[in-house]
Amino acid sequence: MKFKILRSNFFKTLSHLQGIVDKKNALPILANILIEAKNDQIVLSSTDMDISIIEKISCNVMEEGATTLNSQILYDIVRKIDENSEIEIISNNGKLLTLRSDGSRFSLACLPKEDYPIIEKDKSGIQVQINSKILFKLIDKTKFAISNEETRYFLNGLYFNITNENNNNILTLVGTDGHRLAKFSNKIDGKIEKVSGVIIPKKTIYELSKLLSEIDTEITISISSNKIVFIIGDIIFISKLIDGNFPDYKRVIPVDNINLLKISRERLLSAVDRVSTIANEKSPVIKFKILQNILNLNTINNESSTASEDLNINYEGDDIEIGFNSKYIMDMMNNLEDDEIVINLKDNSSPIIVQENSNTSLVYVLMPMRV
Repeated sequence: MKFKILRSNFFKTLSHLQGIVDKKNALPILANILIEAKNDQIVLSSTDMDISIIEKISCNVMEEGATTLNSQILYDIVRKIDENSEIEIISNNGKLLTLRSDGSRFSLACLPKEDYPIIEKDKSGIQVQINSKILFKLIDKTKFAISNEETRYFLNGLYFNITNENNNNILTLVGTDGHRLAKFSNKIDGKIEKVSGVIIPKKTIYELSKLLSEIDTEITISISSNKIVFIIGDIIFISKLIDGNFPDYKRVIPVDNINLLKISRERLLSAVDRVSTIANEKSPVIKFKILQNILNLNTINNESSTASEDLNINYEGDDIEIGFNSKYIMDMMNNLEDDEIVINLKDNSSPIIVQENSNTSLVYVLMPMRV
């Protein structure tokens, strides 16, 4: 195997693959990436057996071949090479790989291609086409609510489903950790079969989000009962799905919250941030005391230190005192964009809905805390 490639192209692809590699895996081969050179292109692959990524790059291939190489070492070497350089890679026997660039030369140990697991590229299933920017935004506004609690593994990802409403295909993503919920829907074009609902793992969501943030193009998604495949230009991104039943999120979203609080998003975010400075680290609860046109935020910690701040608000409803996790409030504020947001409340103990007028298909639900 022998090829020459621009450092900038090579490094960009290596950075895509690097997040997939499982550095703690018991199988040494899974710390490697597979490099295959043929037909004036190289194909790079990495997998942790749950997620796989395959990416093609056009380059000058002088001799075809394949080998596997430690991903971290290769990534670190290429990262430190000048961005405008050309890299030459040679591997004659599959046991050693030589990398040259400018005056640098590295000889690196390899493992044979035959030891690398076969990545199934089957794209059978329901096909969906969507713009990368739309999918990125759906993911970006909901991923923060994914649970980290391993015992409730079915919450360790985003719920993805497609329904047909009034002859429109609606793609919905939902994340929840039991304390908060984020739901975002968007209309998508084309004739699409209904997707009853699959759960995409958290690691997949975060790696996919990185890829989508770089591009603006149509991508193809293939969904089967246990696997989802994203075809993003020259990248094939494959992931297993979480085998479990996602809770009925529609039952969690309140329908009778008639007390409406309108407030500046930035002012609320800043005030919560200030008051939470003294909140207990393990349970950073802040009490919201909502009166006619005044919102009082206050907290007390274990050392009896207190903090309080008043904000002028536009409020229609009953007086309410209710507590929330300050971190969760700030997460929501940071994921909304309007200058003014709307908080829908029912009483002192029921979940609230937080939305913005410019984007009513984005819905955040937050459970209260005892104060």
